[in-house]
Amino acid sequence: MNIEKYGAIDIGSNAIRLLIATIIEKDNQQPQFKKTSLVRVPIRLGADVFLEGKVSDENYKRMVDAMNAYSLLMKTHGVVKYRACATSAMREAANGNEIADKIREETGINIQIIDGQDEAAIIASTDLQDLIDTDKTFLYVDVGGGSTEFTVFANGRTVASKSFKLGTVRVLNDMVRESVWEEVKKWIKKSTKKYDKISLIGSGGNINSIYKSSGRKLGKPLSYFYLANYYERLKSYTYHDRIFELQMNPDRADVIVPATRIYLSAMKWSKAKNIYVPKIGLSDGIIKSLYNEKRAKEMEVEI
Repeated sequence: MNIEKYGAIDIGSNAIRLLIATIIEKDNQQPQFKKTSLVRVPIRLGADVFLEGKVSDENYKRMVDAMNAYSLLMKTHGVVKYRACATSAMREAANGNEIADKIREETGINIQIIDGQDEAAIIASTDLQDLIDTDKTFLYVDVGGGSTEFTVFANGRTVASKSFKLGTVRVLNDMVRESVWEEVKKWIKKSTKKYDKISLIGSGGNINSIYKSSGRKLGKPLSYFYLANYYERLKSYTYHDRIFELQMNPDRADVIVPATRIYLSAMKWSKAKNIYVPKIGLSDGIIKSLYNEKRAKEMEVEI
């Protein structure tokens, strides 16, 4: 038996996360992936970048502190391999590459700034394929702070995929024009029109939070009716009431409203009645891709 720990750092527009996963290998058995630790810090890079066009000095310093802390945590856990990926906010920041270089010099953490297609591909490398019934059609929706990735799966394979600058932090800051919503609507309708029955697969911290509060057993979907009612309930509360009455984190209580709107819109435009929430995201994809790379190298050596 072989046991190793891998690390994944997801530098998003709303928060920065570190996932540490334990991978257990046993002869003639499928490897087991266990989430060992998940640490999230609410550094909202999107609030800087989407309004000012760059990462502020204050958030740069917070990023350095976070990367130093994550580096120590990975060292303490005995992580053998890690990858840090930055998404929408960092790729749009005028000083994104400069910030990544400075962080590498100060902390030793090498940040890869990836595009929307790479992001969708990394997520698709997760156990998502195991969840997808080859007889059914799914629209996978990954809502982030700066962008949302949409992927259509039919007959067990990807048939369409696109990333849009439709994110929760952008919507909150009134930076999403009606034309963007129309573009997303048009793409979803066109990409799903030939399929009779479609279900959504939702990914992201907001849908995970909604799913947890629903009390559903893992694997059971949320209905469009449930999500629509939840959305109306969210809107009936003030920001402070969501924090106090619904016991939400302050950095969740505002973005959850536009996130729910995005999921509901995707369900409406694709005519999906249910949304599944497998709790899989970019960090899981990074872990899986690191493991796949390791296995590929081992096979090269064997050959």
